Order: sequence, then structure tokens, then C-alpha cells
Amino acid sequence: MTIHYSPSSMKKILVCFSLLSVMTSAFAQTGHDIKVNFKNAKDTVMYLAFYQFDKSYIADTSKKIVKGNVVFKGKNTLDKGVYYVVSQEKGRYFDFFISDKNQNITMSTDTADLVKNLKSSTSKENDDFFSYIKFITAKNKEFGEIRNKTKVMNSKDSAAFIAEKAKQLNESVNTFEKTFVEAHKGMFVADVINLKMEKEAKEIPKASNGRPDSIYIYNYYKNHYWEGVNFKDDGILRTPFFADRVKKYFNNIIVQNPDTVNVEIDRMMSKTTQGSSMHKFLLAYFTPTYESSKLMGFDKVFVHIIDTYFRTGQAKEIYDDATIEKIKERGNILKPLLLDSKAPDLLMIDTVGHRTIAKMGFDTVKTSQGATKLYYDNVQNLAQTFNPLYSIKADYLILVFWDVDCGHCKTEIPKLLKEYHDLKNEKYDVKVFSVYTQQDYEKWRKYVIENKLDWINVYDGVHINNIKEKYDIYSTPVIYMLDRNKKIKAKRIGTEQVKDIIKNMEREYKSDKK
Repeated sequence: MTIHYSPSSMKKILVCFSLLSVMTSAFAQTGHDIKVNFKNAKDTVMYLAFYQFDKSYIADTSKKIVKGNVVFKGKNTLDKGVYYVVSQEKGRYFDFFISDKNQNITMSTDTADLVKNLKSSTSKENDDFFSYIKFITAKNKEFGEIRNKTKVMNSKDSAAFIAEKAKQLNESVNTFEKTFVEAHKGMFVADVINLKMEKEAKEIPKASNGRPDSIYIYNYYKNHYWEGVNFKDDGILRTPFFADRVKKYFNNIIVQNPDTVNVEIDRMMSKTTQGSSMHKFLLAYFTPTYESSKLMGFDKVFVHIIDTYFRTGQAKEIYDDATIEKIKERGNILKPLLLDSKAPDLLMIDTVGHRTIAKMGFDTVKTSQGATKLYYDNVQNLAQTFNPLYSIKADYLILVFWDVDCGHCKTEIPKLLKEYHDLKNEKYDVKVFSVYTQQDYEKWRKYVIENKLDWINVYDGVHINNIKEKYDIYSTPVIYMLDRNKKIKAKRIGTEQVKDIIKNMEREYKSDKK
């Protein structure tokens, strides 16, 4: 399976599955023969579709429907998974199971009451599953009737009554599902129903406050969340529950900490077989998910994925070589910028130093080769002209990258200036290292003077810092927060976050002194 990288964005990895790429597993020649008799069906065309992680795809089409007889027949053997029949209006009729062993299935139903009339004469597994569907449908109907009856009750009594009935119905469903799974152990249908079931603690101890121990409840739920799920079975990937369960686990169940997420990803990936569809799809899900995460610091997860799976060759069956190299390069940029890493130094020029480098010819040089020659011709004198980031002493260092012509910068820079003055008035040892990202010196100098930017104003006058790659600057403004040791404590933050982050840093400093 090959996933091609789209170069339309140098900062986002776009993963796109096509139907052909998904269905490249080895097909045997025994073929499939799926028959459905739809009584009272009006369709002239129906489709056979299947689930694949968080998407669905068409596997086959039945175009000649005579008296409701639908046939999906082909020479290819279908992958094990949950499939469903789709109407010509693209409405879903019902789910059923296709296994490696049984690709010849006959089913029937009546559109007048689809669920009630569902049956299979050739697949006990599907016939039992249809019985399960009928039970769940009946319970949902029962709960709906209860809700209708309570409309005449007052809201307080109604809520209590519904809550009690819902509890009873849930217990009934849970008992039925457990019995069903136990009775069908070793069958794919049991694995799918198990995937759907929530594993909740029953005998819950009391906490010191006399209430149910919430920590015990959480740990039990988390530890049993994947109980009975076989990550070596690619069929699990082709169910309507697996993708949502993965997303829920990583977004809502585990602690939202990069190190925790890294451990959990590795734990899950270790349960798969390298080269399997499960392994490929999970890696293809985790990679763009954490590359584009909006949570600060979660680029650490993306870097971990690159180091663990891309640099070890495990991504070769998913991405082409060019894509892998681009992703690895992205990791090279992000790794030095992770939270708590020491920020890369910058050898910058301020407005005073500009006069010196202008005399050397840096303001008129046109090529990188010319800038390199000027640099080495004047390297000793330049050392005295540089204003290095590492030379700035402050407990709280705000590093901001901006551009005079950037509309958003024109809004944020004045706000940051006010915030800076407020922090100074509150006696915080704070400084701003303000980096102009372009080369129009006169425009920049005019803006600095007119807007009274009374902080450290610098730019890359000698063209040696490669700012955009070194600090991953693909838009402006970008704000980093550094501590007294130049470690990155926050990045890509808004001006409104600066003060809160400084207060957090202050607490860290006080904690370190104890």
C-alpha cells in the first residue's frame, strides 16, 4: 500500500487512502457470492460496502435486481470484516459479517420491517448476529416508549423514572451481550460485539470520603478497555467500532501528556504484526494526527513516531521513499524545538550594528554565495557586531518573530508591547528578543521608531541564521517563551497567554529553590 505525499503544504502531511490502495491484500481466486432477497425492494441498483478504520468503501455492485434478488458475485475473495448493503439512494440497509472461511452467504429480509425479517440460511454466525440486532432494536424501542409515557409526568419525577429505566435496560443489554459473546467465543461476531462493549467495574471500593473510589473506577476502565481485542486480526480494522474506540482512548481515556501518548502508541503498535493492515492503518492514523495536533508540546509525539517508525524502516509499506524523507526532514526541524529543549542560538544584528554590516556590503548582496564570501572576509569584525540570543540575561525571555508587512503582526505586536510594559511594571525580570524576519531595513527601522518598540530589536542582517527552518517559521507572528537557561517553556502562543505562562515559570523557579 503506497500513500503519496502532497507537496501543497510543506507543513502538513496529507494522508489519502484510495479504494485501490486499501484493497491491495492478496486475493485468492475462490471468489465471493453474496445473495440477498429483498422483499418489497424498489431498488434497481444496490452496493456492497465495508468499513475500513474510519471510512467506508464500495466493494461490489449489483445492477440487475429482479424481484428483489440482489447478487454480489466476483472472483476476488473479500477481506474479513463487517459489510453492509447500500441502497441506490446511498442509504444503509443492514450490517453483516464476511469471514475468510465463508464467502458464500444467502440472506433475506423485507423492507416493510427490515430488522424483524432479517435471516440467513447459510451462515449461522450472521443469523445469530441478526438475532442480536433484533434484541437491541427491541430494547431501543422499549426505551423510546418509556420516554413517551413520561411526557405527562413532572420533570423531576420523569428524570428519575427515566434514569432508573435506562439503568435497568442497560443492565439487560450488558447481560445479553456478555452471554452472547461467551456463547460465540472464537467467532468473529463475538470479537466485534466485545469491541463494542464497555468494560465497567462492578465491585467498587469506597474512597476515604465514603464515595465510590473514582481512581479505582478509572484504572479499571482503562486497564480493561482493550480486553479481548486481537490487534493481530485485520478484520477488527474493518468494523464500525474500532476507529472510534481508538480515537476515544487517545483523546479521552489516557492522560493528555506527550510522554504518556508515546508509551500508549508503542504499546498498541507492539500488539500488531508489522506489515499487516492493522499496523499500516494505525501508523497512517497516528502520523498525521500528531503532526497536526493543536496541543502545545504534542509535536514531541510526532517526533517520537518519526524516530521509532520512520527511521527504522517500518513506514516503507505505507509511504513512498520521497514522502518518508520529507517526514524525516520535518522531524529534524522539530526535534531541537521540543519543550524543555535549549533554544537554538541566534547571531543577530540590531539597528546600531546595521551600520557596520552595511559598510561591509551585506545590505546589497544578492546571492547566498556572495553573503558567504562577505561573512568569511569579515568574520572577526562581525563577532563584535552580533547580538546573540544567548547573551540576553533574563528570568523570562520572550522570543518573537514578526514582519512589518504582516497584518496579524500589526495587531499582535502592539498588544505584546503593552503586555511587556505591564510585566515590567510588576517587577518581572522579562525581556523581549524581537526578530524581524525580512530584510527591508529602512521599513523595519521606521516601524520600530514610530511604534516605540523599546525592547531588543534585531534581524538576520548577515543571512547566516536560517531563521525560518531553525525556528520553524512559516507564518508570523510566532512567540516562544524561554527561561533563564534558554530552555523552551512554551511556543506558538498568543499574546494573551504570555502572563499566565510566566506565572507558571515563576512557580517552577520557586519550586526548584525548595
